[in-house]
Amino acid sequence: MLVDQYQRKISYLRLSVTDRCDFRCQYCMSEDIEFMPKQQMLTIEEMTRLSQIFINLGITKIRLTGGEPLVRRGIDDLIGSLGKNKKLKELTLTTNGSQLDKKYSILKKSGIKRINVSLDSLNAKHFKAITRGGDLNQVLSNLELIKNNIQVKLNVVLMKNVNDHEINDLLNYAIERHFNITFIEQMPLGDIGFDRYNSFIDSDKTKELIESNFSLIKIPLSTGGPADYWKIKNTDTAVGFISPHTHNFCEACNRIRVSADGHLHLCLGQENKINLIDPLRASQSDHEVEKVILEAMLVKPKSHDFDLQSKTQIIRFMSHTGG
Repeated sequence: MLVDQYQRKISYLRLSVTDRCDFRCQYCMSEDIEFMPKQQMLTIEEMTRLSQIFINLGITKIRLTGGEPLVRRGIDDLIGSLGKNKKLKELTLTTNGSQLDKKYSILKKSGIKRINVSLDSLNAKHFKAITRGGDLNQVLSNLELIKNNIQVKLNVVLMKNVNDHEINDLLNYAIERHFNITFIEQMPLGDIGFDRYNSFIDSDKTKELIESNFSLIKIPLSTGGPADYWKIKNTDTAVGFISPHTHNFCEACNRIRVSADGHLHLCLGQENKINLIDPLRASQSDHEVEKVILEAMLVKPKSHDFDLQSKTQIIRFMSHTGG
């Protein structure tokens, strides 16, 4: 079992398989972002090996992220391998939904039962603007394709004067399809040329807006992440709020992240990281790599330091570690 210096048990690994994406979401990355050289990225074989090392250390849930994980060449092999691992209680992923039709077969075959899909607008024009080119109809079609076999949770980054007027539409869309939905406060990751401060909406305000039209009932739902959940009365839909600014969720943190370039990120909101790719490529044994990971737990920080008003932000983009 991985235990950090604050006696928090770490059981959840978010593995970014690529920093590349077929969208360029305004709140996530700059339009002219430079991606990491491919030779600096972990191979699929290295990701498979590293995942097994983490599983041996007590990781029971792995979420594949990006960028967009489903654009990574060889992702079918990684999903297939992890899906067969009997020690892993849950394998899931976060996706923008654009590639789900192409990967639906491997997702079902691997036993993935639940995924998160980013959906920030139901207006095709607004969606294209937010994602800088995304096709809303393709995403919605893909959601219809998978909804009967894979449980979907929608992720919405709400932004003032951008998509906050769509709250009711997004909620009704989720209710009609029995999806859960989570609203996420913006996080200051990377210099993206977007005004996060003036477009920021906190979770309390979002909840207040929702409650003007829907009745919410607090529920003890937990999916292993930081969201706080409420049930919409007389529906099957739960509404979650991820609130890194207004309701710090670090006290019960059970997560670590590995970026596509093979670095262990101990906190989304801190810059400290541990190099794992060099030990992997130096032909060190699994035991030696395990030792590096175990030592890293001693420096996992207590909490993040997100501050939308500060000029000092986390340098890396959201797409680098997958949120």
